[in-house]
Amino acid sequence: MKDGPDIARIAALIGDPARANILTALMSGKALTAGELAREGGITPQTASSHLKKLLDGGLLRLTGQGRHRYYALAGEDVAHTLEGLMGLAAGRGHLRTRTGPKDAALREARICYNHLAGETGVQMYRAMLAAGHLTENGENVTLTGSGRKLARTLGVDFTTLEKSRAPLCRPCLDWSARQSHLAGKLGRAMLSAMETQDWLHRVPDSRLIRFTQGGRVAFNSLFPPAA
Repeated sequence: MKDGPDIARIAALIGDPARANILTALMSGKALTAGELAREGGITPQTASSHLKKLLDGGLLRLTGQGRHRYYALAGEDVAHTLEGLMGLAAGRGHLRTRTGPKDAALREARICYNHLAGETGVQMYRAMLAAGHLTENGENVTLTGSGRKLARTLGVDFTTLEKSRAPLCRPCLDWSARQSHLAGKLGRAMLSAMETQDWLHRVPDSRLIRFTQGGRVAFNSLFPPAA
């Protein structure tokens, strides 16, 4: 037996079509019930229960309870980061499950990736922050500069709250549709939340889609200019 991490087990957990649908549904960052995930996976509740147990045992999901209800969510941002990377690999090799259409185009423009902004707009924000010197990038290491901290505060980000957590402040996440990085980590989540609070954008219910308001799009492009 070879030493090292058992990637085959993780790959097998993700590789089942029903489990892949369940995991993708949780990429919105929202916790869902077993019944909701059964519908997302296109399977019966009994089959979903079996799949959910395997995902829990494999460390890909976490389970929380609220009253009589039980909710499932991704175990952490590292799981979402891996799934987004696999989506990019699949898309890049032409392995698409549906034909392109209006929903596909909207997902490519702006969507949620585990509570941070992804799609073309997410990449636009990340590239603009790098170009302006608000972020510095060294491989997988991304650092928020002083000017970046000031910009985030202007947007409404509260660093007092962010710094209480040991999770990474900034990290790049390879966008599956744009094939470039967008901003993940605590800062990515906080900036999306701040834009929601300021009514720049809103989440489409029961979807990963994000819609910008007219004024929000203008403000976003002003703060994060698109590349020339």
